[in-house]
Amino acid sequence: QVQLVESGGGLVQAGGSLRLSCAASGRSFSNHAMAWFRQTPGKEREFVAATTPDGTRTLYDDSVKGRFTITRDNTKNMVYLQMNGLSPEDTAVYFCAGRADTNIWSYRDRYDYWGRGTQVTVSS
Repeated sequence: QVQLVESGGGLVQAGGSLRLSCAASGRSFSNHAMAWFRQTPGKEREFVAATTPDGTRTLYDDSVKGRFTITRDNTKNMVYLQMNGLSPEDTAVYFCAGRADTNIWSYRDRYDYWGRGTQVTVSS
């Protein structure tokens, strides 16, 4: 079992940056692929980025490629999402997710563990 807690959300102006953090507790974090998803009211939760257990491979949605970067620190059981060049369209609740797998997926139903989310609001 892995417990996930997100932090780092907030209000930022368009063009600004935020760094989200996801703290993981439980066993075998370093065996888990980790991902970030986001959701706005009335819409389905959508994939943002993912990284393999060792952090050597990453996957991004086209909408964030070149602006967002996912990283992890297995010594601290942490996953990060650096978000640059934010726009109002990035406003959402951001969720951290995990799966005991060496592969990474963009499908939300592939992930077994979820945090409760952190709100990101980008003003124009």
